[in-house]
Amino acid sequence: MSSTTAITPVLECKNVNISYYTRSGEVPAVIDFNLTLMPGESIGIVGESGCGKSTVALAIMNYMGKNGRVKSGQILFNGRDLQKMGDEELRRIRGSQISMVYQEPMASLNPSMKIGEQLIEVPLYHENVSEAEAAQRAKDMLAAVRLPDPQRIMDSYPHQISGGQQQRVVIAMALLSKPALLLLDEPTTALDVTVEAGIVQLIKDISKQFGTSMIYISHNLGLILETCDRITVMYSGEAVETGSVQTVFNEMRHPYTRGLFASIPLPGSNKNSRPLVPIRGQLPLPQNRPQGCYFGPRCDFFQAGRCDSKTGVHMQLVPNEERHDVRCVRFAEIDWANHRPVGLSGEQAEIGKVVLEVNHMKKYYTLKDSSMMALIKGKKVQYVKANEDINLIAHEAETVAIVGESGCGKSTFAKVLMGLEEATSGEVKLNSVDISQLPVEQRKAQMVSLLQMVFQNPFDTLNPSHTVGSQIARVIKKFGIEQDPDKINQRVMELLDLVKLPRDFARRRPRQLSGGQKQRIGIARAFAGRPALVVADEPVSALDVSVQAAVTGLLTDIQRNLKTTLLFISHDLSVVRYVSDRIVVMYLGRIMEQGTTDEIFNPPYHPYTEALLSAIPIADTSVKKRHIVLEGELPSPVNPPSGCPFQTRCPRKVGALCETQMPPLQQTETGHAILCHIPLSELSKVEQVIQVDAA
Repeated sequence: MSSTTAITPVLECKNVNISYYTRSGEVPAVIDFNLTLMPGESIGIVGESGCGKSTVALAIMNYMGKNGRVKSGQILFNGRDLQKMGDEELRRIRGSQISMVYQEPMASLNPSMKIGEQLIEVPLYHENVSEAEAAQRAKDMLAAVRLPDPQRIMDSYPHQISGGQQQRVVIAMALLSKPALLLLDEPTTALDVTVEAGIVQLIKDISKQFGTSMIYISHNLGLILETCDRITVMYSGEAVETGSVQTVFNEMRHPYTRGLFASIPLPGSNKNSRPLVPIRGQLPLPQNRPQGCYFGPRCDFFQAGRCDSKTGVHMQLVPNEERHDVRCVRFAEIDWANHRPVGLSGEQAEIGKVVLEVNHMKKYYTLKDSSMMALIKGKKVQYVKANEDINLIAHEAETVAIVGESGCGKSTFAKVLMGLEEATSGEVKLNSVDISQLPVEQRKAQMVSLLQMVFQNPFDTLNPSHTVGSQIARVIKKFGIEQDPDKINQRVMELLDLVKLPRDFARRRPRQLSGGQKQRIGIARAFAGRPALVVADEPVSALDVSVQAAVTGLLTDIQRNLKTTLLFISHDLSVVRYVSDRIVVMYLGRIMEQGTTDEIFNPPYHPYTEALLSAIPIADTSVKKRHIVLEGELPSPVNPPSGCPFQTRCPRKVGALCETQMPPLQQTETGHAILCHIPLSELSKVEQVIQVDAA
């Protein structure tokens, strides 16, 4: 212990209180925050949106804006108080000794400058080096973050590289001056699960190679398990539990931490028999925090007279556990072993008739090239093969998930279904009617009502100037469900009951609702026309895990009652495993594998599915995964590779056969289908990717 205390922490936050000052008064964003980060150590900060995670990072960088400031307490960097430093000294420290990687890489890159120019600026500004040396260091760092052909990246503009490559460039920029402290604020949220896996591995390697101390801000507990040594759980501006990742994951003591883990679809969760348990209620606004424990109104263990003390609730050390602290007066007396919270559950819905049937559907986009080279070669027209030979069926009351990386054709398929695009060839039958060549403007109201959509971002799909009740009512009237105003109003109230929102929300406008509440309104609107099929396009990816659990539970609950078919488009395989009955895996416009959820998550796997499963971040210390990181980028659909579409990235490639011939579709007796040259008998011998320790 004495040797540890002799070392100066890289960062110390001591009783930090952060406030923003607005026209309506002071907004206390972070309260009594403490953190100690040692050299080479990594700490994850987790919690719901609005809990103060990013505010802490901005305070460390001293980027609080004009209306924000550290009201009291100290933020010490290598023993020195950042608040007492002058502007010039802070400018020298930022980017050289303290660097930050933000959630959206394009917000950190100048679109009008080449990447090389932006990288070279960092050592030129912070260190006394020549331009040639700065350029060489930039190129070396791009290689260190595993970007192929660093010189090409240096010569590119940000829009000319992929999102995953942009994020690696931003990480390279942050590391160029070898900072002592690296802050990462949701650095993988907008990325595909395969790209995310590569970035996570990169972050782990960087920590070892450079000895960089890191603070990793995320709502994804699986990523924290894979990247961090310690964890701080925040709720409504306070740290409520801190400790080593292994200790907190295995011996969590705060009810809020328990609530977060109960909201995550871990292996073993089941939408019918072992459902997720969403945290009830809402995060309190900073101005309206309750007395005593801020989590009290949402806690199953709240005890009046103790948890609502006027003196507040303070951090306590958990006995016999080193550096494990919890902000709860009852943590030592709760019988966690016998606590069984109740989630949304019900019997498995009975799968009915075929509702959707897709046969050999193709969707090509035409690109006309009028360049001189195209004229010489005689290739004036090229095709983007967005969907190639799609075959699938979906039954009544069944959830079929479509998964794959960005650019695999998931959303294009959804557009053809919705009539926003026409299929190039093939059939798309809804209740036996072919709609593949029927654009939405030519579809009758009854047909449109049968096929509805829940969008990814609820903020963009609701009219801000209308009440949510009027927006739901418009759907009911438009589709001829009801015409009488009183009956329409009654139906609106029933739909609000269905999505478990108070009836007085009908009079509210979207700005008065939280993200999860807006998504519930989006679901109510989608089900207002009594659809046969609902397409849910990434419906929970923008939501906190606690809200995510509530929305997925709500979707399955409604589907169970109304027997609606659900087409669930997502890149989050943890959610997909929990919510779906069958899974379709797409890559570069083709279906590589499809089968029941159990079949997809157990051998035989398509090599692409195997890589997707390996990339899932799982917040469970008892789970072991085989490590597979895909190399390279998704090929362009304008110029797809010959042979198997996946052969350029496949770790199991069988030489020239995969490069020259399209693989056969192999099927088991149960209908589990895999598009691969490797025989199913050989794929069946592959070790399971996700293994749960029985102990």
